[in-house]
Amino acid sequence: MASSDPASLSGQAAIVTGASTGIGAACAVELARAGADVVVNYRGSPQEAEETVTAIEALGRRAVAVKADVSMEDDILRLFDEAEARLGPIDIVVSNAGIQKDAPLAEMSLDDWNAVIAVNLTGGFLVAREAVRRFRRKGLRESVSPALGKIVFDSSVHQVIPWAFRANYAASKGGLKLLMETVAQEVASEKIRVNAVGPGAIATAINAAERENGLDEMLKLIPYGRVGEPADIGRAVAWLVSDAADYITGQTLFIDGGMTLHPSFKGNG
Repeated sequence: MASSDPASLSGQAAIVTGASTGIGAACAVELARAGADVVVNYRGSPQEAEETVTAIEALGRRAVAVKADVSMEDDILRLFDEAEARLGPIDIVVSNAGIQKDAPLAEMSLDDWNAVIAVNLTGGFLVAREAVRRFRRKGLRESVSPALGKIVFDSSVHQVIPWAFRANYAASKGGLKLLMETVAQEVASEKIRVNAVGPGAIATAINAAERENGLDEMLKLIPYGRVGEPADIGRAVAWLVSDAADYITGQTLFIDGGMTLHPSFKGNG
């Protein structure tokens, strides 16, 4: 039976891609904290994925780690097959896996362009397409949730803020924005909710050097005065897929301490 608490995810199962570390791991843990069982997808490190599984199990929820490359169609099919075999019908899919390969435009290789687009954008397409197929096959379980299924993309503030020397990453996130909105428009009538989160500067391994060597400069871009934590994103995702957010679809929730307010323009308009 559905919980009387609209923020509860009790009785639901989720897949989180790229969930071995960082934002993905935090999303997986916060979904579990809200009551969901979680498939922890990873590509590189089984040890880190198992650490996420252990954290979820410590919360009293079921979890399983599944290796899959989100840019590979066959891997996505296998991911969903194994998820359903282990945890049952999937209600929530968080498309989080992403990479960066930074370079000035004139020096960026085609391989690096293609790699980022393949994981960040094509991977998002493959994950969302299979999620919609599986939601339709599962059918609506009103005792669990009024939604047939929930998809959340992990985008970025750089779906709206240009990011020099990272054209591949910014293009992938800009594309992800319209992918999300278009899919949301297409499937809303089926009670499938599709949204995104847009993190700003979050304390993960990917920006560890920048935080160590240039924290003061980074903080100038964040009106709220601190770098975000992965759990800031995880908690927002858990709320966004809950029934407390049931009337929300096609939206990007920026979790950025105000970075998208372009603080450098304060007083300079």
